[in-house]
Amino acid sequence: QLQLVESGGGLVQPGGSLRLSCAASGFTLDYYAIGWFRQAPGKEREGVSCISSSGGSTNYADSVKGRFTISRDNAKNTVYLQMNSLKPEDTAVYYCAAAPGPCSRFLYEYDYWGQGTQVTVSS
Repeated sequence: QLQLVESGGGLVQPGGSLRLSCAASGFTLDYYAIGWFRQAPGKEREGVSCISSSGGSTNYADSVKGRFTISRDNAKNTVYLQMNSLKPEDTAVYYCAAAPGPCSRFLYEYDYWGQGTQVTVSS
């Protein structure tokens, strides 16, 4: 069964940090760009960050630049999203997704999606 599984979400105070993980099973992530997306209640799913299959190219939404860092460990078949200086507006369900081509802002370019992990930033 081909699937992505996110983990690492939780409740954190403003200014705190979390590291999300996206692990693949049933296929290798080596040839996929991996994107992180998030969806807050009542809002559309939005792109947060993406990393190319080689790891040589990354991009970030303006709202998270300088605070979030995406990385990948192909040996572990896992992609990470380090989130620092978290703000209440970062509260959302975070999803990872795999695209067979380059990073894209279009959701339909991604073939596989995880079930999501909740991140709540609140005091």
